[in-house]
Amino acid sequence: MPSLTGLRLERAQASKQYRDESFRNTSGARVSAQGPSPSVMGEFFFGGKARAPKGPLPVESPLSAWTKPSASGLRITWLGHSTLLIESDGVRVLTDPVFGERASPFSFAGPKRFHPVPASIAELPPLDAVLLSHNHYDHFCKSSLVELARTKVPIITSLGVGAYLEPLGVDPRMITELDWWEGFTLPGGALAFTAAPAQHFSGRGFGDRNLSLWSSWVITTERRKLFFSGDTGLTTELADIGARLGPFDVTMLEIGAWNAAWGDIHLGPENALSAFEMLGRGTLLPIHWGTFDLALHRWDEPAETLLALASKREARLLTPILGRPFEPDLVEGPTPWWRAVGAEAERRHGVVSPARR
Repeated sequence: MPSLTGLRLERAQASKQYRDESFRNTSGARVSAQGPSPSVMGEFFFGGKARAPKGPLPVESPLSAWTKPSASGLRITWLGHSTLLIESDGVRVLTDPVFGERASPFSFAGPKRFHPVPASIAELPPLDAVLLSHNHYDHFCKSSLVELARTKVPIITSLGVGAYLEPLGVDPRMITELDWWEGFTLPGGALAFTAAPAQHFSGRGFGDRNLSLWSSWVITTERRKLFFSGDTGLTTELADIGARLGPFDVTMLEIGAWNAAWGDIHLGPENALSAFEMLGRGTLLPIHWGTFDLALHRWDEPAETLLALASKREARLLTPILGRPFEPDLVEGPTPWWRAVGAEAERRHGVVSPARR
């Protein structure tokens, strides 16, 4: 496993989040050393049939749309899970790039994606930066980063994550690692990033728990400011982020892979709405759902729950179809596309749900 050395170690030791040779959450929240209960783990490994879609998910190709300029200056394409292509004021940012088949250290085992990637890395338009929130497998995909390294695109990430990138062939000059509340502006001044607090953890194997930091992020372009949660639990620091760095044109928050057993380190739909309000509201784009089976809920439960709660709390919610580029300013509201997946499966099997009788 990588280790922190030299200037990287010095910067970690200077961080308020670094104590006793590892990074910590401000609140002290951490993953239990014992992990989830045996019953939870049993359900996770052996209860997966109810958690997968009953049919293929609708996926569109964004390639044609990417060749045309956006009308509003802000266009976003959800490529799955937490991977998005953000086009804002003439610059392009790719977030948490996971183009591999599995969110796993193994090519033959581990959570497998529900849908094909809408576009390959080779098909992406030229990128100005890659934003990498932390080093978990569903955010940090080795094969994807090896391919991106060849393009010499700048990678903006959390303190210590560079130790995992350099062995993959990423040029150290292309890596910028930030501590919470630190900012970095790319040459030319058109694109800036600020690392912000998150309540989570890091690690990719035995012996490297919390060796690197995890962050939420603010992306700033000429006329826009966007919030990207990475992974986080609900923390009062989100209100600080909203007060210090907001308001945001679009707030991208994780809603899936949630369970009470790890409720301190993931939001889930209800806490995502609370986080959205703490950050100053605006427009909510849910991420971190619909691609991998990483929890115990039905694959579409986070989106369905969020849709119901958002209506009651009068939150502006957008739920784009995978691969379809959209401009938040030009979209009126959510599209519950996931419902068609179950309806189509019922039609194929001649099943009529109680709601349709």
